Amino acid sequence: MSTADLRVGVLALQGDVREHLRALRAAGAEAVEVRRPAELAGVDGLVLPGGESTTIGRLLRIFELLEPLRDAVADGLPVYGSCAGMILLARDVLDGRPDQPLIGGLDVVVRRNAFGRQVDSFEADLDVTGVTGPPVHAVFIRAPWVEKAGDAVTVLARVGEHPVAVRQGHLLATSFHPELTGDTRMHELFVEMVQQRGRA
Repeated sequence: MSTADLRVGVLALQGDVREHLRALRAAGAEAVEVRRPAELAGVDGLVLPGGESTTIGRLLRIFELLEPLRDAVADGLPVYGSCAGMILLARDVLDGRPDQPLIGGLDVVVRRNAFGRQVDSFEADLDVTGVTGPPVHAVFIRAPWVEKAGDAVTVLARVGEHPVAVRQGHLLATSFHPELTGDTRMHELFVEMVQQRGRA
């Protein structure tokens, strides 16, 4: 399956939707917005963008997408979550709301706002396993980190001792926002994951 044959969705309820659409198109995929279960059923992979995780979780219920997304992840749909998307994919969240809905599927415990509040946002150059070339310039905005990862989870990058990019099979997650930098290599990595599933 070539990248031109891939339809990759971006969950378009809240957050950096346009930026992810642009990065996916630059990576060679057809990129579409996803707001309804029928639209979810028509994609080969899905990006969960950064934004506000509790707001996105509430909207998932309102748009009747929470259970279909959980089923899609369980069925092997490739999903990439950045920042809030990482939180939504986690099996558990620290410092979140007790009623916060999660999609789950990624065997990690994530600490919400781990690096601090908006004023503590920062940028860093990271070596990311699976990404060739120079370090990835990463933008962290009220970012989480992975507090604990299961045995099936591969850590791709860290800030200090804290994992900030992870992969588990068909699931990819980053604490940072690659869609904001013009560097499409994280999206290219995800598109490759979608291609691999299409060939399987």
